[in-house]
Amino acid sequence: MRHAKNDQVRGPVTKTEATAEIPGVLPDALTDFIGYLLRRVFARFSAADGSEGDSRDFLILDALTGRDWESQLDLAERLGINRTIMVGVIDRLEARGEVQRTRNPGNRRQYVLSLTEEGRRALAERRRAVSERDARLTAVLSPEETGRLDTLLARLLPEEAQALVQGSAYLVAQAHHRLRKLGDDKLAGTGLRVRHYGPLSALARSGPIAQQRLADHLAITGPAASQLVDELVKAGLVRRGRDPHDRRRYALELTEAGRAQLGVVAAAVDALAEDISAMLGPGGDTELRGLLVRLLEPEHPGIANSLSVQRG
Repeated sequence: MRHAKNDQVRGPVTKTEATAEIPGVLPDALTDFIGYLLRRVFARFSAADGSEGDSRDFLILDALTGRDWESQLDLAERLGINRTIMVGVIDRLEARGEVQRTRNPGNRRQYVLSLTEEGRRALAERRRAVSERDARLTAVLSPEETGRLDTLLARLLPEEAQALVQGSAYLVAQAHHRLRKLGDDKLAGTGLRVRHYGPLSALARSGPIAQQRLADHLAITGPAASQLVDELVKAGLVRRGRDPHDRRRYALELTEAGRAQLGVVAAAVDALAEDISAMLGPGGDTELRGLLVRLLEPEHPGIANSLSVQRG
């Protein structure tokens, strides 16, 4: 059933959401989910490197190595890049002389993309930089473990894109974006997104609680919690009442609609977990979860042992 009112919850990822996670803290209730751990690794890599802005440039140049691409839009789809964004990236690469764009003689509505000599030089420099960056970001893993990480992350991408994406950081970013989209697609028509599972489930367990306590439960910043709460309140899924422990403060709790929609989001999260398990193959989800936890160890000392004890 479609919940029209809840369509207000959907929307683009904002800067507040993208920088939501607080380093050094992981909510126990979410660490079993590969999608969540992947989001935390993506956030850590992005914060440490700041390379998200030019990642598409590298992906496109690398995909053009050894061949021309007969359809700009087809390449965009294979790399999971929005068509409008793709046009802007190609415009930038063409202006720098790194990519040549010509009309496809077989289809005048399409552009053929080719790598120029300047593009090959730029790509060689970026490959060195990517290699150095990946070595730094995955230093807690052995070379064999890093190779296994890349293999498993590639399995989370569409089959036609797996050979096009190289480098651990880029694989993390592409896998993160794809899992987020797959999860949100399962909630199409409800207005909800997979990221709403965290606050809704936390309020179901612990509500009514103050907004700052909710932020602490989710290990996210105050502004990020405020954004989530505003969305859910506007959608009628959460209400602000008086804190029973301090009448001067507001406390958050689920509405009846919120409890019903928590079941919808939880079902989507479970279905996504099943999809991930199928993509990774037997034992792959456990192996990838362990590697992602290792990557988070520099900012969460002892996390691997802590999670092992919890699961045991």
